[in-house]
Amino acid sequence: MSVRLADVIEVLDAAYPPRLAESWDSVGLVCGDPGDAVDSVTVAVDATAAVVDEVPDGGLLLAHHPLLLRGVDTVAASTPKGALVHRLIRTGRSLFTAHTNADSAAPGVSDALAEALGLTVEAVLEPHTPTADLDKWVVYVPRENTEAVQAAVFEAGAGHIGDYSHCSWSVAGIGQFLPHEGASPAVGSVGTVEKVEEDRFEVVAPARIRGAVLAAMRAAHPYEEPAFDIFAMAPPPADTGLGRVGALAKPEPLRAFVSRVEAALPRTSWGVRAAGDAHAPVSRVAVCGGAGDSLLATAARAHVQAYVTADLRHHPADEHRRASGVALIDVAHWASEFPWCAQAAGLLRSRFGAALDVRVCALRTDPWNLGNVAEGDHR
Repeated sequence: MSVRLADVIEVLDAAYPPRLAESWDSVGLVCGDPGDAVDSVTVAVDATAAVVDEVPDGGLLLAHHPLLLRGVDTVAASTPKGALVHRLIRTGRSLFTAHTNADSAAPGVSDALAEALGLTVEAVLEPHTPTADLDKWVVYVPRENTEAVQAAVFEAGAGHIGDYSHCSWSVAGIGQFLPHEGASPAVGSVGTVEKVEEDRFEVVAPARIRGAVLAAMRAAHPYEEPAFDIFAMAPPPADTGLGRVGALAKPEPLRAFVSRVEAALPRTSWGVRAAGDAHAPVSRVAVCGGAGDSLLATAARAHVQAYVTADLRHHPADEHRRASGVALIDVAHWASEFPWCAQAAGLLRSRFGAALDVRVCALRTDPWNLGNVAEGDHR
């Protein structure tokens, strides 16, 4: 079976939806023809020259970090990144990036980190909150006019749910009103309480067409003053977002948990640093792959004993420790995200099987290359 690049992109976009990416991010296909056949995928955290050397000609490099994150006005071969793009294209290699969309996806980068540390994920640390862009309309109308009013709001764009249209829900009841002087009631007369058999029907509609739905409803409704409600719908709780909260099978002292982190992640010059009481028990842990000091306050409110992340700075860490009893474990950025490579590779293997050679690049692309590392070459 021949696998097209477009087939691989479809699977990656489903697992790591581009809509989950932060607004400042750059994700997706960087170079390559979606119509071309691809017979191998190499997964890595960074698209460096050494990593590209590991990618077979005609293969796809799936990288976590974008090669071209910031705006560029040249990819000339005389520039470091431009030279890399030229090498990729000349050899028929493709480059695809899944960055903050992979961070927020479920499962995503932090799920892979939690699994590597032996944690059972229980919750998202900072859930993704999509914009509430749907209204629920509740309209009261005389029973003989219900179909006409429903048809009007459907024509205006209301009543769509997924792959379905003309969606509504109705219940019968009795409407009551008293027309006062100056009113021109369609039913009843001024000064007399009127009771009418009415339907209450509900539909959903995008908030952006609120004006059109209102105009259509008023035009079709027989009453001078229709009764209706508009509710802005809150998005449902999400299982996507940044970071995860997980539990250990049984509590262990912070010192032992730090050793667990050190053993689970690849060795780096950065190493593993921790702040907290070495003997304090740890059973519930927050994790965030990559730079996570923006979530320090969120971790402090998550009822955890420890927070594992990367790139912690002195002052935010100091302020956190002064105000919170949550221990901090700081690891190398690259090391915290490396477990995702195996997750992404497993995803592609399960979908394409023997038709696609999927490998994880084991090269350490952490930019810090000197320091207190274990014996041996960790490049």
